[in-house]
Amino acid sequence: MVAFQRYHLTIFLLLVFLIGCAKVPLTGRRQLSLVPESELTSLSFSQYDELIAQSTLSDDPQKVAMLQRVGQRVAAAAEQYMKDNGMGDELKYYEWEFNLIKADSIINAFCMPGGKVAFYTGILPVTQDEAGVAVVMGHEVAHAIANHGGERMSQMLLAQLGGVGLQIALQEKPQQTQQLAMAAYGVGAQVGILLPYSRTHESEADKIGLIFSSMAGYDPRAAIPFWERMGELGGARPPEFLSTHPNPEKRVDQLQEWMPEALRYYEESSKAGRQ
Repeated sequence: MVAFQRYHLTIFLLLVFLIGCAKVPLTGRRQLSLVPESELTSLSFSQYDELIAQSTLSDDPQKVAMLQRVGQRVAAAAEQYMKDNGMGDELKYYEWEFNLIKADSIINAFCMPGGKVAFYTGILPVTQDEAGVAVVMGHEVAHAIANHGGERMSQMLLAQLGGVGLQIALQEKPQQTQQLAMAAYGVGAQVGILLPYSRTHESEADKIGLIFSSMAGYDPRAAIPFWERMGELGGARPPEFLSTHPNPEKRVDQLQEWMPEALRYYEESSKAGRQ
């Protein structure tokens, strides 16, 4: 009986590996992907609309306009990168939206599957300027493009719900699945507590985001001082935005390693008149 169960478990895990794996753009890392993109985006749109309806949006026209401008430029760069590398169809469900939530005590931002972005006003003093906003925008858009939220949901579905698909999970355990989705997407002030991004995810988002913001015409060298400022906020109680991020020294080392490639994209954006 035990041998029979092990055999079926082995077959199940093999099927998960063969059917439920995808590759992360730019890095090429294989990731678990059990949830169809159409279902991910449908659920994320619903959760995003609910959050925005319950939030107070910023009434500062200059800050809102800056966020919209940066978001549109980074989104266009991400779409161009995916198209240039034969992955344009992976964004077919995307409907970009950018909102600034008035919450000065929350130092955070996120991008849900399908391109639903929100920044909290508390992060703007740390970004300082448009280039700093572009660093965060690139990082968060990269999380979505790399399907990190979907990967976390897949991991939790596999671990907690026996590997069933999201559609079945929604029918059989809707409340639990909704909670998984909220945590996996990093929505609201509770980002990362239940399902934190791994350090692998954060490093990937740093690298991919650096490329996206550079392609959008923002100087990638702004990333290092921004993350240094974020690191200074750490202390005994770091903001949730930093809960699973690499330590500041390692992050700076990685950014410097990737900087030559990012600068090439930045120079190309200058020639194309995107700065």
